[in-house]
Amino acid sequence: MDPAGAAVPPGRNIRRTEVPDLGPEIAGHPYSISVLKVGYCLPQPDGSTRADGTISLLRGPRTILVDTGGPWDRDFLLCQLKQRNLAPDDVELVVGTHGHSDHVGNLGLFPGATLVVGCDVSRGDRYLPNQLAEGRPYPIDDHVSVVPTPGHTGRDVSVLVRGTSLGDVLVAGDLFECCDDDASWRELSENPEVQEVSRMAALQSADVIVPGHGPLFRVVREQVD
Repeated sequence: MDPAGAAVPPGRNIRRTEVPDLGPEIAGHPYSISVLKVGYCLPQPDGSTRADGTISLLRGPRTILVDTGGPWDRDFLLCQLKQRNLAPDDVELVVGTHGHSDHVGNLGLFPGATLVVGCDVSRGDRYLPNQLAEGRPYPIDDHVSVVPTPGHTGRDVSVLVRGTSLGDVLVAGDLFECCDDDASWRELSENPEVQEVSRMAALQSADVIVPGHGPLFRVVREQVD
């Protein structure tokens, strides 16, 4: 998945569709995906916004958490892991799709994990070389990779999971706020032009997208005569 220069191919229509019966669990081999918490973004009458990021868990050859929610989610997250017979020490890799507090508020629960936050990859106080900032993926294994999807902030990343029962799944952070976010995402974006390119690349390659603040949705690509 390379967002550079992405455009809708001629004769092709791409649409997004929310499918309620998909549920929060995506089976797959070797990785399954569980959406532990569906994020939300709710404008309030006083002009403030209540928001929390989606939290997703990948289980397979490695145990990977994508976004941790805000610090107010600490007990919820620990409970969700415990229900799956996991402790924080069992999580090998934590990906923070970007640095906003509603997505990385519980990194402190996972001091032993490899951390990917935006384009930084670290183990403890040791920062590892990578090319995310140059637009190159950071492979985890043959089935999972961290891919750069900038725009919402300068260094957003998403997690691409291949081989699920629903096809290729992109756990996208705030690249997409929700399925139907066309009227809102630009005002939340640091660089809408760059994010537009990242979004289009995702819509061309992913079969299902897990957005940052809403239920997962399918991507339907149709030929147009």
